[in-house]
Amino acid sequence: MPENAVVIRGAELTDREATRNVLLNAYGQYELELPEPAWIQYKESILEAVDGAATKARLVAVLNGEVVGSVFLFDSSEAAYGRPELDIQSPIIRLLAVSKKARGFGVATELIRASAKLARDWGADTLHLHTSDMMDSAVRLYERLGFERAFDKDLINGETLVKSYRLQLKEAPLLQAQ
Repeated sequence: MPENAVVIRGAELTDREATRNVLLNAYGQYELELPEPAWIQYKESILEAVDGAATKARLVAVLNGEVVGSVFLFDSSEAAYGRPELDIQSPIIRLLAVSKKARGFGVATELIRASAKLARDWGADTLHLHTSDMMDSAVRLYERLGFERAFDKDLINGETLVKSYRLQLKEAPLLQAQ
């Protein structure tokens, strides 16, 4: 395998600690942007997702033999957020994370591509995600990959607008020739 080739695979039980480390490394950049109680709650929810029963699939990215990224897929808004009122009955990705040292190698794009393929294989027409303006580089990536705003699925978390995005899987350039 060529050096710096990103491999996406299903997470194994032995990947739990590495996944936790990737999540804390990637999301730790927001610790100083959030009020302390919000950061503590966010960090706890991130770590709970590693073992959460509601997660339908967990994917990891491996670069040069090391887990450097992860993403979790859920069946619905109820499974992902405990929010059935959002009425999202198709896969949702959460907690897309790439360790700081692995950024720039296309890891996030490959995790999203693999998530979209999985959602399509499950028979879904769309793949959803939620994010906030605090994650501006992620928003730019999602839009570049073909995600469109789904204003009707936005939510408010405390004082933060959490924006919804949707990828139409049948037309997604991300999945063409795949």
